[in-house]
Amino acid sequence: MQRDGKYIYCIIASDYDINLGPIGVGGRGDLVSTIGFDGLCMVVSDHPLSRFVVNPENMLAHQKVIEEVMKEFRSILPIRFGTIAATPDEIRNLLNRRYSEFMELLRQFENKVELNVRGTWKNMGIIYNEIDREHVELQKLRAEINKLADSKERNLKIDEAGKLVERALIAMKEEETEKITDAFRKSVFEFKHNKTGSDAVFMNTAFLVNSGREVEFDNIMATIGARYQDRCDFVYTAPLPIFNFIDLKIFPEKWEL
Repeated sequence: MQRDGKYIYCIIASDYDINLGPIGVGGRGDLVSTIGFDGLCMVVSDHPLSRFVVNPENMLAHQKVIEEVMKEFRSILPIRFGTIAATPDEIRNLLNRRYSEFMELLRQFENKVELNVRGTWKNMGIIYNEIDREHVELQKLRAEINKLADSKERNLKIDEAGKLVERALIAMKEEETEKITDAFRKSVFEFKHNKTGSDAVFMNTAFLVNSGREVEFDNIMATIGARYQDRCDFVYTAPLPIFNFIDLKIFPEKWEL
């Protein structure tokens, strides 16, 4: 018979237990509730200790639970996806040992939410033409390639040109992202640039914002969208847990220390 542990979503400060219903990770309909110590709680649900599946469904369920908690609590410390304790006592022991640390983080991030902006160039042909026009070295390489008859030498030059374009594209992404990020500096506490994943995606940035200033952020985003409407598309994600600004790691061997 497989044994259940306690899957952990986040940490909150609460003097009462909460029950979010059967929305736990794993698709079994496990109830999401809290285990606490002296006003400090972990939001948890039952989950098999011996089997954890990493898939999009479980990752989404993890985030959805935290988003439900955000509807009621103003300060939340998200825990890394896939963290499971063996028993409720392990959780209480950990909350006791790290009580001051967790409480200080909760105070630090009170009323803070994360907003994400993803920017994509509409026409990569235009972007590559801009790179070609602005880089004399690339123009020289193209001229050399056109004159070369030897296929080996030609392929080497083509490879060299490709690497130059790649570096230029990275520089252009950074420059464009910097211009857009600058518009938000007075309205956010912090920001973090994440990997873009493809040539066309030039910006993937998380912003740490005071809850309640989303309208101000919306207005800035609308202005940027209008300014860049012929060049870029933007996807703006509504308030999220602060995954990009806190990374609480709880290792299994540390539970009982």
